[in-house]
Amino acid sequence: MARWKPDLRGSEATPEETWLRRRDFLRLGAAGAIGAAASALPLPAGAGEDDPSGEVLPVARKLEMAGGEKPTPWKSVTTYNNFYEFGTDKADPAKRASGLRVRPWTLAVEGEVKKARAIGIEEILKMAPLEERIYRFRCVEAWSMVVPWVGFPLSELLKRVEPTSRAKYVVFETLLDKAQMPGQASRILEWPYTEGLRIDEAMNPLTLLAVGLYGRVLPPQNGAPLRVITPWKYGFKGAKSIVRMRLVEEQPRTTWALMAPTEYGFYGNVNPAVDHPRWSQAKERRLGEFFRRDTLPFNGYAAEVAGLYAGLDPRKLY
Repeated sequence: MARWKPDLRGSEATPEETWLRRRDFLRLGAAGAIGAAASALPLPAGAGEDDPSGEVLPVARKLEMAGGEKPTPWKSVTTYNNFYEFGTDKADPAKRASGLRVRPWTLAVEGEVKKARAIGIEEILKMAPLEERIYRFRCVEAWSMVVPWVGFPLSELLKRVEPTSRAKYVVFETLLDKAQMPGQASRILEWPYTEGLRIDEAMNPLTLLAVGLYGRVLPPQNGAPLRVITPWKYGFKGAKSIVRMRLVEEQPRTTWALMAPTEYGFYGNVNPAVDHPRWSQAKERRLGEFFRRDTLPFNGYAAEVAGLYAGLDPRKLY
């Protein structure tokens, strides 16, 4: 499969003053001024001290898919999160999401399918053998992690509902419940949060319907009980706490592409050669590391996914 090899530009990181204006930008309603290439990303206090907690999942096999890199500590993965339904600070989800009710939970799958249905979380957990996949995770803000997600290929679920020939895209919708998700009382985004993939992206073997991490059930702050992981895309493409999937014929109007169209495109593919309008994407800060590292095309998964975009302008795939 052909590899896409962009001409990387080593542009400099966002100035500190731009980063510090992040909250002002949010307050002004710029919908996601996730100010981005922060000049330092130390691990949260106590990171790495705690062992993983929560219900253990029956993992059938483990796949190392991050080039042998060491996973980011559990404490960091679960306390450094973007989940605006609970607030805009990285620490807000861990502080505010503990009361999220994840049982019972039902996922509605509808639209251009032959077998539309509502599926309970217990049935989903038994739909396919669970795998632990260690993936790189790259945020559009220019920080990154390595996360051992637990789940199974999203294609396993989609095949069961039998998409029609008109199903060109999959739309994911996050729970809308202001009582449980206090961040939804703000107007920082249009609620409920929606994201989408092309059907071939959703069916790609790398695309994971995640139900856990580090061998345990997903914590609420990480998108319990269901989220989507597409490791070659920026993190905002991964909808959390999903309650609905719709298969549609037309490209959907997703949350960030609507709220900040000059900053967030539909595809969201990791492309170090295409800068965010306000900062460089050529490098990233891995949590726990001081020095920046080069960002890899498609986050290091070009061999598996570049063929999905053959013939398309790579600069428009973000």
